[in-house]
Amino acid sequence: MHRTGQVESSAAVAPAPGDALPLVAIRALTKAYDTGRERVEVLHGIDLDIPRGDFVALMGPSGSGKTTLLNLIGGLDSPSGGLLAVAGVAIDDLAGDDLAAWRAETVGFIFQSYNLMPVLSAQKNVELPLLLTDMSAGERARRALLALGLVGLGDRARHKPSELSGGQQQRVAIARALVSDPLLLICDEPTGDLDRRTADEVLTLLQQLNREFGKTIVMVTHDPKAAEYARHTVHLDKGTLVDDPGGH
Repeated sequence: MHRTGQVESSAAVAPAPGDALPLVAIRALTKAYDTGRERVEVLHGIDLDIPRGDFVALMGPSGSGKTTLLNLIGGLDSPSGGLLAVAGVAIDDLAGDDLAAWRAETVGFIFQSYNLMPVLSAQKNVELPLLLTDMSAGERARRALLALGLVGLGDRARHKPSELSGGQQQRVAIARALVSDPLLLICDEPTGDLDRRTADEVLTLLQQLNREFGKTIVMVTHDPKAAEYARHTVHLDKGTLVDDPGGH
């Protein structure tokens, strides 16, 4: 992971000499919201590179901008200024159907609250992202079962969320994020609703996906123990990147 100087143009992202193009390249990124008569700037000139295959934890106090930054990287929100490129695509220039198609192809999302459909089985929940493709029903089922097997739930494919523990539900959510083989996994407090032992199991799975399968992961967490599973930690405070006080 590299922090970089600002660039003058958003037309392209040039890596430092000898570096490969980062999967995520952020230059002079800002985000502001209009609240009535007041304009609130949440992120101030963020510069950040995340290489392919990295596992980055975003940390900071409440209101520091970490979830805002995560949502921008995942294409769930649009920046107010600066450049944001993922795999060479300037997603700050995308909107509407183009942005939705980019998200479906590039990003897998894992949230604190699982966001599973209660009336569907684990397999059908995992298949949901594939409904946006022209894939056959048989291929969707095959991929969903493979993803469930990868997270250790191959024998729970027909169970509904109410029949699974919290940790198992989060594993289903991880399988759903993986089923389309995305370049990037975005995790927003993925263990926030889990006890310590179950959280460690889920974090170990994320670490395995990173180290053994090369998945690039960006995770927001308030938990220092969770951040220890990442390769690098990025600290934000009041919308600005700060030095890692722990040297992690």
